[in-house]
Amino acid sequence: MSEELGQFLDVALRAAQQRLAHVEGELAALRADRGAGGADDEHDPEGTPLSEEWSRLMGVREQANRELAELASARARMVDGTYGVCVDCGKRISPARLEARPTAERCVACAEKASR
Repeated sequence: MSEELGQFLDVALRAAQQRLAHVEGELAALRADRGAGGADDEHDPEGTPLSEEWSRLMGVREQANRELAELASARARMVDGTYGVCVDCGKRISPARLEARPTAERCVACAEKASR
């Protein structure tokens, strides 16, 4: 399971990196559009206003960065042997939880406590 999970995390990490690179490219293009003097941001009758698109892309970027951090953390825990151990109580995280959420740092009980 560990080797398969490690491969899964590696694939997910690469996919998240690609998404982030794509979003960064879209943000660069949008920056260029916003810098063009002729872009009428709020009164464009066709399509999404540039400010709305900027907000959407920043949200996607934030999510991609968060996902990258979670995946990198999970991979590091695999390397140092702490993967699958709850960071709060030190008990094993159930295989079912890790299968459903491979980046989980907490067991179900501790995750429920943390979300309150």
